[in-house]
Amino acid sequence: MASTSSFAPPKLADFILTERLGSGTYATVYKAYRKGDSREAVAVKVVSKKSLNKSSTENLLTEIEMLKTIHHPHIVQLKDFQWDAENIYLILEWCSGGDLSSFIRSRRILPERLARRFLQQIACALQFLHERNISHLDLKPQNILLSGSLLKLADFGFAQYMSPWDEQSVLRGSPLYMAPEMVCRRQYDSKVDLWSVGVILFEALFGRAPFASRSYAELEEKIRSNQPIELPPGARVSKDCRDLLLRLLERNPDARITFAEFFTHPFVDLEHMPSAESLVKAKELVLQAVQKDQEGERSAALSLYCSALEHFVPAIYFETDRQRKDTLRQKVSLKTLPASTFRLLSIFSWSFFFFSHYTRVAFTGNEFSSINTIWGEWRAYGMVDMIKLSQCKRTPRRSASMRPEPRS
Repeated sequence: MASTSSFAPPKLADFILTERLGSGTYATVYKAYRKGDSREAVAVKVVSKKSLNKSSTENLLTEIEMLKTIHHPHIVQLKDFQWDAENIYLILEWCSGGDLSSFIRSRRILPERLARRFLQQIACALQFLHERNISHLDLKPQNILLSGSLLKLADFGFAQYMSPWDEQSVLRGSPLYMAPEMVCRRQYDSKVDLWSVGVILFEALFGRAPFASRSYAELEEKIRSNQPIELPPGARVSKDCRDLLLRLLERNPDARITFAEFFTHPFVDLEHMPSAESLVKAKELVLQAVQKDQEGERSAALSLYCSALEHFVPAIYFETDRQRKDTLRQKVSLKTLPASTFRLLSIFSWSFFFFSHYTRVAFTGNEFSSINTIWGEWRAYGMVDMIKLSQCKRTPRRSASMRPEPRS
């Protein structure tokens, strides 16, 4: 099926291997192209059989077994695997943006807003794995790849099936990103992945890992220390970000944030992360708001409009077509300057156009007139300048001056 030489990449029947992307103890990764008209770009992980011992063979088989059944937008997809007398080949999804480590180094530090977007994608992948009792056990920026604006977890060579109550004692992963209990106790559970996420977030925000050291001895000393993790002096991060970092980087695994708490933490907020479902959720909420409006429940309608906006903005962020994204940005920036209900309703008047034009969803004239009606009524009552966007989920109260005058 394939042949190799010490001076050239292996040869596979269906692929042309080109540049070498990197190598480790057991494997070398190449960029490759599928033969034929498609010329699909892939990454090929070449594992030399001679380098495998019993433990690494078990890890490789587990990696293949897991990746065969995993299909998620934030996890690198295994497209195929092959073998011959010398090597085992994992044909993987190609990610053109390199790894997160290189991305961070090229920018030194990431703004909190971007770090949060990346964290949400990592959390989304971890939630998917956690539901299937899979622990990655080697989370680090080098094992997180970029494909456009998407992050994808890669390299499941140390991953294991672990129920929440399971413990392991085999040392796995990279020391700089290892949870202290892996080194100090040699007993650990799936929460070590949460520590690693904390280290990754710390590095993204501050340009270095919390245990960055000049030698392994210095690193081990920091890992074994009982001193709590502190943020760099003068760190300028939001309250939610600070809270999450310190709870992820809790040395005591029993006191560390749980997976359930992590997924629902305000800084993670998976419910509102940009995704393919954002537009669907926004549309559903708008339709519910229209229904409430038609029933005369103005307060409930406004609350639903606001909830829809929380999904609608991520939907714009998720849009990959540059021209369409630029158009959306221009429209939103013009409509959201004063954060008032008038502007909010303007957005949703336009959002109906967006839904119908870009998703080919037809809305009735009644639905269009409904939102225009409530908009017009609130302008007449003077409420549009009174109710701010930050208060839009509260029940609006009419003062005497805001009530419509009785008809003569």
